[in-house]
Amino acid sequence: MIKHLKNEEEFENHVKSGVTLVDFYADWCGPCRRMGEVLEDLDEINVLKINTDEFPKIATSFGVMSIPTLILFIDGAEYGKLIGLQSKDDILDFVNKR
Repeated sequence: MIKHLKNEEEFENHVKSGVTLVDFYADWCGPCRRMGEVLEDLDEINVLKINTDEFPKIATSFGVMSIPTLILFIDGAEYGKLIGLQSKDDILDFVNKR
């Protein structure tokens, strides 16, 4: 399931429990658009999309320097990070090896 962050306060509620994959992206970013298409095929994973142009403070707080960046959160804690365009299989391996 894919959700888009609407405000900064919402972020903690989305990642505080369970497994959430956070996609840091920008609308103008070509690789980010392709990553979005890959993420749409991952129905079994909770995905939170955060536009870095709208929420730069959140991106900076997690050291996002390049987009797309995927960060896996488990029960509110950062578990791992993938930078750049990823395949569906790479994302599934990343999430499932936790």
